[in-house]
Amino acid sequence: MYKFSSLVVTLSATLCAALPALGAGVELQPALEPQDGRPRINWEDARAVVGKHAFVYGKIIKVGHSRSVHFLNFSPSRSAEFTAVIFNDSMKQFPESLESMYENRFVEINGVVSTYSGNPQIAVAHPSQVRVLDKLPDLPKYKPTTGKSFTGKKLKVSSFNIYNHFDANDDPYHGDETTRVKPREEMEKVSATIRKMDADVLALQEVESRGYLQRLVDTFLPDMGYDYVVHFDGNDRRGIDVCVLSRVPVGPVTSHRHVSFASPNGSQRRLNRDLLQVPILPPTGAPFELWVVHLKSNYDGREYAEPLRFAEAQYIRQQLDNRFKADADARIIVAGDFNDLWDSGSVEKIVGTGDSAMKCYFEEIPEDERITYNKGNYRSMIDFILVSPALAKKHVKGSYRLIDGSVDSIGSDHNPIMAEFRLD
Repeated sequence: MYKFSSLVVTLSATLCAALPALGAGVELQPALEPQDGRPRINWEDARAVVGKHAFVYGKIIKVGHSRSVHFLNFSPSRSAEFTAVIFNDSMKQFPESLESMYENRFVEINGVVSTYSGNPQIAVAHPSQVRVLDKLPDLPKYKPTTGKSFTGKKLKVSSFNIYNHFDANDDPYHGDETTRVKPREEMEKVSATIRKMDADVLALQEVESRGYLQRLVDTFLPDMGYDYVVHFDGNDRRGIDVCVLSRVPVGPVTSHRHVSFASPNGSQRRLNRDLLQVPILPPTGAPFELWVVHLKSNYDGREYAEPLRFAEAQYIRQQLDNRFKADADARIIVAGDFNDLWDSGSVEKIVGTGDSAMKCYFEEIPEDERITYNKGNYRSMIDFILVSPALAKKHVKGSYRLIDGSVDSIGSDHNPIMAEFRLD
């Protein structure tokens, strides 16, 4: 979301004030609706969606009570029953008796399907989770969406700053109220761009929460095979995080968000967002690590930000040196939004020198097309995929590419980049 040039990398106060209203005068579709990306099922199929937020339909045939729990029963059979449960603490939310509100009524119940004693249930805390219907919808038997699986001999890795993927909920622990909800129209364009890339492993930046990233996948990309959604809350004051989508299995993930290191003035600081290390475990071929970065931006001005960004770069390079000291053949990709140009001190620090220098193949892109920040007069390349020497040997020549666009065309102010690697 920041302005860059080869001379000055800054963001004016006027533009900052206008950011929440970006798109004013353009009619945008609303953000996600409650049912988007969530299963709509008959109660008999509830067992198939355990762990998911679902909309479940049926007739309440009987209301039951115990000392601490109340039951909206869909079936007389205890062994195959789906039940909505209401705990005593929530009963004050219901203005009438449960019998008068729901017994012998058609209903839609929404919530996370869990299990108790092996049977599926939804815990209902508020009447808004239960909607009385005139009739039940005609729904087919539920069949989970089958996504793509990775079986190839080449693996495509991509990085994409998807630009303020924020939901409508106020997080009291972050300054997210200063950022607008990402419009549905932009989410659709981001998703269409992700489809076009068709990456096997995708590093993302500017994601507010794991839940909302999962909604993006479930709503717009359910058939893409992104079964592995990796996200940790980082240090950003607005709440934007780095994360990974993968159709390839992942191993134990390491976050550096809690690690302190020295700033330019000698004080201790932490990464502005995070350094996320994600082991990628292809079914064939050797595993590798994807390190996702989003370095300090120039929001507060380049003179302030550049030394801090360089300190972050020093820390990341130190982690690389530690890995290469332990294993000179470590297979590592560092990808993300570096918030600076290729010949900047920060990027050069991470790239390094000598036998352990990281490789980058952006020269495969014509010089006049090397644009990842795509706004106005500040179009420049600030997003990169860097590769360790061992993994560089597996780079597929000519595969380093980007998709050029804008917020209007791809839903983001950053263009995605991608590269392919052989697994033989």
